[in-house]
Amino acid sequence: MNLSDTAARLRGLYVITPDSRAGSDALARAVRAALHGGARIVQYRDKGDDTARRLDAARVLRAVTREFGVPLLVNDDVELAAAVAADGVHLGRDDTDLASARRRLRAGSLIGISCYDRFALAAQAAAAGADYVAFGSFHASPTKPQAVRATPQLLQRARRELAVPTVAIGGISPENGAALVAAGADMLAVISAVFAAPDVRAAAQAFAPCFASPEESRP
Repeated sequence: MNLSDTAARLRGLYVITPDSRAGSDALARAVRAALHGGARIVQYRDKGDDTARRLDAARVLRAVTREFGVPLLVNDDVELAAAVAADGVHLGRDDTDLASARRRLRAGSLIGISCYDRFALAAQAAAAGADYVAFGSFHASPTKPQAVRATPQLLQRARRELAVPTVAIGGISPENGAALVAAGADMLAVISAVFAAPDVRAAAQAFAPCFASPEESRP
């Protein structure tokens, strides 16, 4: 996959599944609603140790995302991503290294890297072949209340200096997301802003103006 192909795929609302034990069917319904609302990429995130449940949920989500033609990434778990033929993985500081993940996954898989508030990590990840880098938390987050804070200046610098798409994460809402896109974020990653809403589809749709061009946003 060349850079232009990757950049075209990696723009828009990036939804991350909540840590839930509600079952695969309920998770699939929520993700389907988010996709109907315009989500462009899905990350399956489950920090639990129930291997069978995680495998079942990942398989169900793989089917849903294929139906919509959007990428499915798996958080942290390269083996699970390989088992369900996911489109890639998202890796943090304590996960499998990028080169090992690339060798294990099929050709063309997407690999994203968490870079927190550190531009040097993003530069290293981009040089090593990451498909995107993620910065955050930009705002207070109910998922990771103790997370370090990133600044819009990181996004601006990444836009100038890195040839990979960027993700902004952490406490992002339709109200604060547009400023992050303007600063340089290609994707806005959210969990509770979509999945904790009473109407998941509408919550996802509410992010669309964040990605509108200035011409599209004029009355």
